[in-house]
Amino acid sequence: MKKELFFDSLRNSTSGLFGGALSQRQVVGIEALLDAGQGLPLPHMANVLAQVFRETGGGMYPVKETVYRSHKDQDPSDAAVIARLDAAFAKGQLSWVGTPYWRGGLFGRGQIQITHAENYAKLSEVVGVDLLADPSKALIPAISARIAVEGMWQGLFTTRKLSDYDHPDGFDHFGARDIVNGDKAKFDKGAILSVGQLIEHYAQTFEKALKSADWGAEAPFVHIQTIRPPNDLDGPPKGLWSLILTTLKGLFL
Repeated sequence: MKKELFFDSLRNSTSGLFGGALSQRQVVGIEALLDAGQGLPLPHMANVLAQVFRETGGGMYPVKETVYRSHKDQDPSDAAVIARLDAAFAKGQLSWVGTPYWRGGLFGRGQIQITHAENYAKLSEVVGVDLLADPSKALIPAISARIAVEGMWQGLFTTRKLSDYDHPDGFDHFGARDIVNGDKAKFDKGAILSVGQLIEHYAQTFEKALKSADWGAEAPFVHIQTIRPPNDLDGPPKGLWSLILTTLKGLFL
């Protein structure tokens, strides 16, 4: 892939997404996604980028829940995030939340944010890092990007996955919003396009940039299989290598 051409296309004022310029954080976040999604079909990669654009408000970089692109402090302490969520919950602004999930520190993190212990455990299997023991690792760009790509590819966020939206007449970017959130028919305040329509618009821009950079020359995407059980991420290796090591130890003991 010719990344220089890709970023030139995004920086072009006619792209309408980044105002003619990209910050270093945006470049780092986008590159992590491109690396994690290497080999994805072009429409799939475009949709991943579009969903992350929506989820990060265009920032493209992994952040903590409650952090917006306009905030001066892009990395507040965990205590500050928990306090914000507690305050919003007390005011009734989180009506969909029954039991506060954030008080143990498992609030949203990443480019497509994961919350709750079960999701941190599930994605731990995918990335091979114990995110339950250290949730902050979900903010590392390479790990966050792998969560985003694998989560959408395997349907780990809402059970809907990228391949569900492949059709003979093209990829359904509007419907694919359901992979991350079921809000495709909703409108932001003052918006003339629904969330799903925005995703479609963003994805078309990313598709154009990917085409200009010859995306698709890579080998087909191969997703990561479960590396180790979530409760044994720091334990000894499993499978063939474990058997080999056990056999060798037996020979020399």
